[in-house]
Amino acid sequence: MRRPAFLALSALLAGCAQFSADGGMGEVASGVRQEIGKDVVKISTDEQAARAREQVAALLAGPLSAEQAVQIALLNNRTLQAAYNDLGISEAAYVQASLPPNPGLSLLRVAGTGVANFEVRLIEDILNLITLPRRTAIAAERFGQARYRAIGATLRLAADTRRAYVRAIASHQQVGFLEQTRATADAAARLIAGMGEAGGGDQLDQAEIAAFRAELDARVAQAKLRARRDHETLVRLLGLSGAGLAFALPGELPPLPSALDSPAEVEVEAIKRRVDLEIARREVTALAKSLSLTEATRYVSMLQLSGIFNNETANPLTNFDTAINRGGAQIDLQIPIFDTGEARTRTARETYMRALNLLAGKAVDARSEARIAYETYRATYDIARSYRDRVLPLRQIVSKEIMLRYNTGVLVGEGMRVDLFKYLADTRVRIAANAASLDARRDFLLAVADLQAALTIGGDPSGNGTPTATASSVIMQ
Repeated sequence: MRRPAFLALSALLAGCAQFSADGGMGEVASGVRQEIGKDVVKISTDEQAARAREQVAALLAGPLSAEQAVQIALLNNRTLQAAYNDLGISEAAYVQASLPPNPGLSLLRVAGTGVANFEVRLIEDILNLITLPRRTAIAAERFGQARYRAIGATLRLAADTRRAYVRAIASHQQVGFLEQTRATADAAARLIAGMGEAGGGDQLDQAEIAAFRAELDARVAQAKLRARRDHETLVRLLGLSGAGLAFALPGELPPLPSALDSPAEVEVEAIKRRVDLEIARREVTALAKSLSLTEATRYVSMLQLSGIFNNETANPLTNFDTAINRGGAQIDLQIPIFDTGEARTRTARETYMRALNLLAGKAVDARSEARIAYETYRATYDIARSYRDRVLPLRQIVSKEIMLRYNTGVLVGEGMRVDLFKYLADTRVRIAANAASLDARRDFLLAVADLQAALTIGGDPSGNGTPTATASSVIMQ
């Protein structure tokens, strides 16, 4: 009798899940490395925190590249660490769900005239034991979802960091360009002021150049504010504070590539790689198992087995002069008279169908997002290349000729002269063209990040659901 009981107990304990050494981070780290080639770590000890700080300090030593910025964010962002804590919580729930229910112990002692009755009951929830393998399988699927949510949080942070990095550099580069233009306007204002002091200037010209100079001051102030905002967004994603805020960024955006990557099947790639689709698939699997369990236990929601031992002491009043020991068993179950389980079953079925429909909807969205991300990637490249190869060279030719005619106006014919108004108008157009060119290059680099996100995590490409203010739109206001 003891051997079958021992074997049954051993089988139950063998089916229990165990805590992993890394809290489930192994699969997260390999998934992230496969997608973006970066290392991630869950910081749980002082030693791990110290190593992470050393790595971050080394990466901050020089001007940050985009890849270095992403690695710093993955090591230093506390919100990401909270996502890894959620993974640990999910693993604990999985292990807990795999454990058999603890047996209950009931003690009863009744004493009266000349007699005492003592009873012990060992109670076990048989239904929970029977359904333990299915509930463990459901918990395993939930833990699998948690791992993919952690991967998704990591990839999302990486994509957001790339976008913020690009925006921060573009904003600082716009500030530099506008300040150079303001320096040129200062020189022109000093020249015209000197001519006025010598009696050869025009008061209207002086007013025009002064107004243009004041306009540039406002544009520079706007650009600096936008640059500070973009810089702080990057700082938050990198998780930096204190001395870490003194990091340096490159002076300008990287140049356009000579050619584009051409993934053959972006829709197929999205269906294969999207983390949100994998989470939805695992949700459908978990709910399918939950529905099967609900249907199997529809009519029985409570089933308990009790082992009973009863001891009655000797009672001279009833002519019993020896103690009496009794043993037995008791089964408790709930009779499904009013609640037949129909409501629970219908709820489980509808929840399963809801998850199935959401998965199908996500698949449609994933294909669409992949297509538009790829089209945006190609279109923004063509636009940026057009500004680089055609618009800016032509604007440079026009500006050079207008500058020449303005500076040598007294030496050319009446029809060839250019006044200050036309010179300033050309300067405004040239500023707007350069700002638009920089915006186009920035938009292409953002489209690269958006395409990667569309193939792995999906969601809003902008990262926050709001359109990005362009420097050229500010310049033209």
